[in-house]
Amino acid sequence: MKIGDKITFAFGNGEKEGTVFKVFPNTVYIKVDFAQHKGKIVKRSIMEVQPKKEMKTKEEKKKEKKKEVRKKEAKHKEEAKKKIKAAKEGRKKEKAAKKPTQ
Repeated sequence: MKIGDKITFAFGNGEKEGTVFKVFPNTVYIKVDFAQHKGKIVKRSIMEVQPKKEMKTKEEKKKEKKKEVRKKEAKHKEEAKKKIKAAKEGRKKEKAAKKPTQ
């Protein structure tokens, strides 16, 4: 759910349509046009507005976070390997420069 998305939500005996105005972890503010009050902002919980199938469970969030951490760790390992390889090449060049040529 992002700002500007059009959504329908339960209001009174029926449903109303509005656009998402603000989004917080547990609540969403929706801008709705009523007959007498244009642009009214209504506060609803995300659980009321968003279907459960779209909501991520804690386990899914943990899995995604672990994937991100693994990617970062892999990236850091690659960078470390490149630094080590560059250092080895630098030492080889220094040794070659120090060797007297005959």
